Amino acid sequence: QVQLVESGGGSVQAGGSLRLSCAVSGVTSRSTCMGWFRQAPGKEREGVAAINIGGDSTVYTDSVKGRFTVSHVNDNHTLYLQMGSLKPEDTGLYYCAARAGDWWFPRCHTTRGHYDYWGQGTQVTVSS
Repeated sequence: QVQLVESGGGSVQAGGSLRLSCAVSGVTSRSTCMGWFRQAPGKEREGVAAINIGGDSTVYTDSVKGRFTVSHVNDNHTLYLQMGSLKPEDTGLYYCAARAGDWWFPRCHTTRGHYDYWGQGTQVTVSS
């Protein structure tokens, strides 16, 4: 059974940094996609970043390019999202997600339908 548990959220002022972690269990594929999504109040869940854990190829939504970095550590099977230069519009509930089965293409997607498993989310609040 796949379980994803996020942590590291909190409140920070604009310009600050946070690192989110997602503890992963039950994902046995060595080449599949994992991603970070966020949902602000009244808005749809949007993809933020994704990584193919087999080759570390990453993709980001335009609004976070140059500010966020997604990574995965195989040894402890943890997904990270390092967030810098945070803005109030980055506020939301952040979810990690994993795709079932193998994904042998380098590029993953940041669309919801690309993922099968979801964590419960961790709140990030950025004040101006």
